[in-house]
Amino acid sequence: MLRWAIIFLVAGLVLAALGFGGIGGAFVGIAKILFFIAIAVFVVLLVLGLMAGRGVKNAID
Repeated sequence: MLRWAIIFLVAGLVLAALGFGGIGGAFVGIAKILFFIAIAVFVVLLVLGLMAGRGVKNAID
Protein backbone atom coordinates (compact mmCIF):
# COMPACT_ATOMS: atom_id res chain seq x y z
CA MET A 1 0.00 0.00 0.00
CA LEU A 2 2.90 2.30 0.72
CA ARG A 3 4.14 1.67 -2.82
CA TRP A 4 0.82 2.93 -4.20
CA ALA A 5 1.04 6.03 -2.03
CA ILE A 6 4.48 6.83 -3.44
CA ILE A 7 3.27 6.21 -7.00
CA PHE A 8 0.29 8.54 -6.53
CA LEU A 9 2.51 11.17 -4.90
CA VAL A 10 5.02 11.15 -7.76
CA ALA A 11 2.25 11.18 -10.37
CA GLY A 12 0.57 14.09 -8.59
CA LEU A 13 3.80 16.08 -8.43
CA VAL A 14 4.52 15.45 -12.12
CA LEU A 15 0.98 16.46 -13.08
CA ALA A 16 1.21 19.62 -10.98
CA ALA A 17 4.55 20.50 -12.55
CA LEU A 18 3.03 20.09 -16.02
CA GLY A 19 0.17 22.45 -15.17
CA PHE A 20 -2.58 20.00 -14.31
CA GLY A 21 -3.02 21.30 -10.77
CA GLY A 22 -6.53 19.99 -10.17
CA ILE A 23 -5.90 16.37 -10.95
CA GLY A 24 -2.39 16.63 -9.45
CA GLY A 25 -3.91 17.78 -6.18
CA ALA A 26 -6.37 14.91 -6.28
CA PHE A 27 -3.52 12.44 -6.75
CA VAL A 28 -1.63 13.94 -3.82
CA GLY A 29 -4.80 13.70 -1.71
CA ILE A 30 -5.15 10.03 -2.58
CA ALA A 31 -1.49 9.51 -1.69
CA LYS A 32 -2.08 11.08 1.74
CA ILE A 33 -5.05 8.82 2.42
CA LEU A 34 -3.13 5.71 1.36
CA PHE A 35 -0.17 6.74 3.51
CA PHE A 36 -2.27 7.13 6.65
CA ILE A 37 -4.06 3.83 5.98
CA ALA A 38 -0.66 2.12 5.63
CA ILE A 39 0.51 3.65 8.92
CA ALA A 40 -2.70 2.51 10.68
CA VAL A 41 -2.33 -1.04 9.34
CA PHE A 42 1.31 -1.07 10.46
CA VAL A 43 0.41 -0.01 14.00
CA VAL A 44 -2.38 -2.60 14.26
CA LEU A 45 -0.10 -5.39 13.03
CA LEU A 46 2.68 -4.24 15.34
CA VAL A 47 0.39 -4.43 18.37
CA LEU A 48 -0.96 -7.82 17.31
CA GLY A 49 2.58 -9.11 16.77
CA LEU A 50 3.71 -7.95 20.20
CA MET A 51 0.70 -9.57 21.85
CA ALA A 52 1.22 -12.83 19.96
CA GLY A 53 4.89 -12.83 20.95
CA ARG A 54 3.95 -12.55 24.61
CA GLY A 55 1.54 -15.44 24.26
CA VAL A 56 4.21 -17.66 22.75
CA LYS A 57 6.73 -16.64 25.38
CA ASN A 58 4.29 -17.47 28.19
CA ALA A 59 3.49 -20.85 26.60
CA ILE A 60 7.19 -21.76 26.42
CA ASP A 61 8.01 -20.76 30.02
